[in-house]
Amino acid sequence: MKQIVCMKWGDKYDATYANKLYAMVSRNITGDFRFVCLTDNSTGIHQNIECMDCPSIPIPEPFSKLGWRKITLWMQTLPNMDGDWLFLDLDIVITGSLDVFFEFEPEKTFIVMRNWTQPGANIGNTSVYRFRVGSHPYLYDRLIENHEELTKTFRNSQTYISRTVNEIAFWPDDWCILFKTHCVPPMPLRWWKDPELPSGTHVVAFPGSPNPDEAVAGVWPAKGYKKFYKHIRPASWINHYWTE
Repeated sequence: MKQIVCMKWGDKYDATYANKLYAMVSRNITGDFRFVCLTDNSTGIHQNIECMDCPSIPIPEPFSKLGWRKITLWMQTLPNMDGDWLFLDLDIVITGSLDVFFEFEPEKTFIVMRNWTQPGANIGNTSVYRFRVGSHPYLYDRLIENHEELTKTFRNSQTYISRTVNEIAFWPDDWCILFKTHCVPPMPLRWWKDPELPSGTHVVAFPGSPNPDEAVAGVWPAKGYKKFYKHIRPASWINHYWTE
């Protein structure tokens, strides 16, 4: 049984994102699978998605509402979850088979995509990672015990994980990419050339902005002078993959 989990809290992403993620998973996986959404609001979520309460994290705001909340997946035990899971952020586009993510180095307890904004730094981007429940509970325990120090030391949760975990491995480089880094042409080509999907890609991640719906429309939200270089043409190919 292949197991996939996502998290949805707050109002940044509506149910459409969870439903499109489920649809993309179902089209790109073989055999039986379990799809869990940890959420504080299941309204509008597809009936085939198994919704469970999104665990809260006992650290102060705003950190408890940010990506640091994902550290709860590293608790010693998780209700109704065990074994290996593939975590997927809501704001991704799946463009190839997910089977490989379950077959790759099955003995590893943590495999993650590279953070392509910091090449060569051995930092993971936790938009796409496989983890084993209960394998690294110290990641959660240390954060709870020393949250004030750690949230000052590390700019985000994925840097904290990458610098603290005692075992880390990365997916092959061409499997998981960043939209802004790998698809958007460099300046000034992005003003007249459409974003392209590199061959061999399985997942495109969209951290920050634009989100997939914005990229489809050719919108990269920016203010002032940043509008000059934060410019994209419509990435119409996203509509082929990012559908319910």
